[in-house]
Amino acid sequence: MGRSHTFLAKSIHWVFVILYAYGIFKQLDDLEQLEDSGLLVFEVVFASVFLLIVLIRYFYMSRFETFLGATEPVPLIHKYLAKTVHRLMYFCLVLLPLTGLAIAALFRRGIVDGPLMDGAIGVHGFAADLSYLLIAVHVLAAVYSRLKNEGIWTSMVPLWKEDATKKSGLAEKITVFEGNVLQKVEALLPTKKQ
Repeated sequence: MGRSHTFLAKSIHWVFVILYAYGIFKQLDDLEQLEDSGLLVFEVVFASVFLLIVLIRYFYMSRFETFLGATEPVPLIHKYLAKTVHRLMYFCLVLLPLTGLAIAALFRRGIVDGPLMDGAIGVHGFAADLSYLLIAVHVLAAVYSRLKNEGIWTSMVPLWKEDATKKSGLAEKITVFEGNVLQKVEALLPTKKQ
């Protein structure tokens, strides 16, 4: 079996998942809710802690390979796609608290509408929507990798462990089909030698 993420990496990942989910479920329904000064302070503290954890997570996790735990060579196109999705997720996850803090600052200054507030709310909503999409892609890719029994799932997820010695017939067929497609796609991509 391939290597696994450290306990700290897994902890940061799963604590962040809980924090992100909490942020979704506790989100404000209306800007006027910020008139409650206790809620405004809570939102600022939450956004600040969220941002700090995102940055810690990014700098800590960037030390590890994207496909840590892989028991087979990872296709180049998978590496490109995974790195792109991860970078975009971090971009969204930094934008969410930054725009939330901007909204709070504007509200505190009495700016409740107009181009600045509309812009901050628009970027905040865009970052949230894009993060939902990217996280869905990330989860689907993880499940796909698990179905293929590649070892990547087990390196981060404590449930539904993989057994590298057993591959189902379906997993073998998927791997062969995907390999043929990816060889053709990778032949079209520039390499560092060119």
